[in-house]
Amino acid sequence: MPTPKQMEKLASRPSRQPEAPVATPGPADDLPEAYWDSIIRDPRGQIRTGIPIQQRRLSEIPRHVLRVTCRRCDRIVEIQTVDAVRLYGAHAVWKDVGMKLLDDGCREQTGRLEEDGCWPSFETT
Repeated sequence: MPTPKQMEKLASRPSRQPEAPVATPGPADDLPEAYWDSIIRDPRGQIRTGIPIQQRRLSEIPRHVLRVTCRRCDRIVEIQTVDAVRLYGAHAVWKDVGMKLLDDGCREQTGRLEEDGCWPSFETT
């Protein structure tokens, strides 16, 4: 604890100028330029411009097993890429092959020809 003389000395000394408060950005404020630069330079933020898997040819797909599901009846059909190439050719488009695999008919029938059939979902996992 300082002595009374030290306390008087500290009290007589001019106090330091308070530092200017740093403005913190609020929700409505623009984000700093450095933030956007770090986002753009981050490799995880790069936009992937590849072709969607359903539009690729079978020879361009690196996966071992291809899977197509029906969003309507939850039927899942899997085929190995090697077998798909053997049956449909290397230049066949995966979307067309997947539709042929689901052509057996959907389990959910409405009675209207336009609405019957599977709704394919090409999984990317």
